[in-house]
Amino acid sequence: MTDDPQNAPLVMAEDLRMYFPVRGGVLMRKTGDVKAVDGVSLEIGRGETLGLVGESGCGKSTVGKCLVRLLNPTTGRIEFKGTDVTHLGQRALRPLRQEVQMVFQDPVESLDARLSVGELLAEPLVIHRFGNRAKRQARVRELLDQVRMPRSAADKFPFEFSGGQRQRIGIARSLALNPELIIL
Repeated sequence: MTDDPQNAPLVMAEDLRMYFPVRGGVLMRKTGDVKAVDGVSLEIGRGETLGLVGESGCGKSTVGKCLVRLLNPTTGRIEFKGTDVTHLGQRALRPLRQEVQMVFQDPVESLDARLSVGELLAEPLVIHRFGNRAKRQARVRELLDQVRMPRSAADKFPFEFSGGQRQRIGIARSLALNPELIIL
């Protein structure tokens, strides 16, 4: 853990490894591992942008999911603002969820088709107890404006939009809580 959180990188990963078991045979026993991420280390400071580049299936998204703790890395360490978050449980991760958001590659799978866009954008605000209903609705309008979507989009459902528009809805959702880090 970094001594001075003010001078710490926003996020730091050290020797991050994420292995997925391979199972086979009649009893589906573990026969090996797929090494999706194998020894990645990085630092991202406040105001910095980092791009991970690589071929399809090389582990870029897996690194992102580990950084936001949607996946628990096999080994390695993750710090956010100088605090080790590698082994925090779900309850302890809740404050982190406000500050770190992820935009998923496939907006079709990441947006609940049963909710309107307005409900999708308001959901993180409700979960994190942001204001009253009127303030949440105002924030939804701001988010739609930020991603250049018409405010009428709030009353529609994800299937009514193109793939690019759904991606913008996912971006708007990630911006809802004003996070310090967004992983795309």
